[in-house]
Amino acid sequence: MEAAHFSPPLSSLLSRPHSPLPPRSLRFLSIPLSFLTRLSPRGGARRASQSRRISSSAAGDPIVARPSKELRKERNGSSAAAAEDEKLRALRQLFSRSDVGIDAYIIPSQDAHQSEFIAECFMRRPYITGFTGSAGTAVVTKEKAALWTDGRYFLQAEKQLGRDWILMRSGNHGVPTTTEWLNDVLTPGCRIGIDPFLFSFDAAEELKEAISKKNHELILMKDFNLVDEIWKERPKAPSKPIRVHDIKYAGVDVSSKLSFLRSEIIDNGCTAIVISMLDEVAWLLNMRGNDVPHSPVFYSYLLVDITGATLFVDDNKVTAEVLNHLTNAGVELKPYEAILSEIESLAANGAKLWLDTSSVNAAIVSIFRSACDKFAAKHGNNTRKQVNNESSPALFSNMNKSIRNGGPNGLYKVSPVAIAKAVKNKAEIEGMKGSHLRDAAALSEFWCWMEQAVLENVELTEVEVADKLLEFRKKQEGFIETSFDTISGYGANGAIIHYQATPESCSVVGHKNLFLLDSGGQYIDGTTDITRTVHFGEPSSWQKECFTRVLQGHIALDQAIFPERTPGFVLDVLARSSLWKIGLDYRHGTGHGVGAALNVHEGPQGISFRYGNLTALQKGMIVSNEPGYYEDNSFGIRIENLLLVKEVDLPNSYGGISYLGFEKLTFVPIENNLVDSSLLSPMEIKWLNDYHSQVWEKVSSLLNGAARDWLWRKTRPLPQN
Repeated sequence: MEAAHFSPPLSSLLSRPHSPLPPRSLRFLSIPLSFLTRLSPRGGARRASQSRRISSSAAGDPIVARPSKELRKERNGSSAAAAEDEKLRALRQLFSRSDVGIDAYIIPSQDAHQSEFIAECFMRRPYITGFTGSAGTAVVTKEKAALWTDGRYFLQAEKQLGRDWILMRSGNHGVPTTTEWLNDVLTPGCRIGIDPFLFSFDAAEELKEAISKKNHELILMKDFNLVDEIWKERPKAPSKPIRVHDIKYAGVDVSSKLSFLRSEIIDNGCTAIVISMLDEVAWLLNMRGNDVPHSPVFYSYLLVDITGATLFVDDNKVTAEVLNHLTNAGVELKPYEAILSEIESLAANGAKLWLDTSSVNAAIVSIFRSACDKFAAKHGNNTRKQVNNESSPALFSNMNKSIRNGGPNGLYKVSPVAIAKAVKNKAEIEGMKGSHLRDAAALSEFWCWMEQAVLENVELTEVEVADKLLEFRKKQEGFIETSFDTISGYGANGAIIHYQATPESCSVVGHKNLFLLDSGGQYIDGTTDITRTVHFGEPSSWQKECFTRVLQGHIALDQAIFPERTPGFVLDVLARSSLWKIGLDYRHGTGHGVGAALNVHEGPQGISFRYGNLTALQKGMIVSNEPGYYEDNSFGIRIENLLLVKEVDLPNSYGGISYLGFEKLTFVPIENNLVDSSLLSPMEIKWLNDYHSQVWEKVSSLLNGAARDWLWRKTRPLPQN
């Protein structure tokens, strides 16, 4: 899946993680595209004070990505547009309510954990806008409504937004950020409301500072969400059971992971840490859930202190096996909504709390800061200063005494769990390798079936193709679900980077244009993500040149060797250089991190042209390699493999440092009939032939009959020039 972008703390939460096309991750995601438009990858269901939280042508080639003015013209007077207008009217009516009193309201894509993928009950921005892409921020004033999204979703947003919405194409020249726009359209001194559970503390602070230039006030509305107030048929909060992630896949037991985290807490002079990212909680506790589509996580917070740990989660999700697992690891249970009262209690007892303010929501941090201020007012203003000067682990030799003498305070620093999770251990790597081979077998069977179906003129829609692929994956051992919604795009639809086919509007896949298929699976032992582009007929010379240049970028990144401590953005140019030579490019990052049986978009690592993410690639990390090219209203191309960062053995070691490279995890043929071999160097042809030789060697034993014959044909060497 196109890579999600991961950003530095300030812009990462308002500007998910995850992910090149992303982070679908990054995920994690990156980029200061627009300060309030998150690209990737973090939701809580309930709050302490309320219960709410919780048409195709015969040829199959319709041009669906039409200019927005045409699409909006068609929608004028439509029932969909009318319904959407009613939502805006209802939302604006709340602005003047006595307990609201605001002039504008900002609706982000995230839940209370800054997740990229969220439960249906938290899809507030899609509900109010009608735009279903995973990244975007809506802003509604009393007179205007605007949506910011990134280049992956421009065409989709043009199609889905109603006539009363303004589309802001983040990153394009002259497009204001959300705060610039608010400062322009509002008269000075207005009140701008947000739900503080849906913004990281850093994002909220940056927003507060930006709007203060026009004397606007940021209103943290923690007792209710305005979209929830008008969402009459809101889906129920998820309640499926949590499961234990077996140690043979996790590789490290919970006690060891918590011991590592406690060492970090002590070394940083703290008494406790709040973990709010759902994948970090799942990884630390070796547990997986079913609360979020495509991501095996569960809504929860984890509080870890020097001697114990507390998981805040709805107890109806906790099975007897999970309870026993947690008890053995010394983890207590409390209700999900009790997190705020617990934070207040910690401050009242003088805790020094580690909070990753780039991901912990503004409601939690604000509650803690307010409680600290109350403590200082009661016990004297010097208490926090004393704690700030304490940095020795000896502080904890008598923790209670230190708390009494020092008073509460917060350490605002990136969570140590993020990197620990991103660097895979031996068991996780083996699981990723095994799941990728089984996934390759499923894809080989699928492509064999589809090629024959098209040859026999079987009419297949993009939706039917995605459903059939799921059937093949379900046959594989350990398969659980897809790792994201399959992107099945034929012809012009392939140019919509995050295209989502629907039965009502999808195309028939034929042999006259390119077909792009981006898909992935969640297995018990790993997570996959792969894109292939094919043509079942005769591609044009232009399509072959574009495909070949994308392939050259893919090869260049795959073969990269670089010194340790190199951040991913340094490598991004390798994937684009061949396209740049003829004036082409793509509007997404090149690579996102991937979790081990976790989120398909994982931070903090990534490979993107946006240089805000300085996270160094490390041995054991996994990233995607997915350059592409998209010609609006015509076709799309993307080639994606997952790569494991490894140490390489070189004859020299300049400066005494190690050098790193990549090992391929994905083994599915790349379409030779789309390659213009005259553009490839002998080295590039050798790479392609060697890759296909590896595919045959690793996957053929998992196949029989027609699928094995198909794999043999697709892995034959390309002749040297």
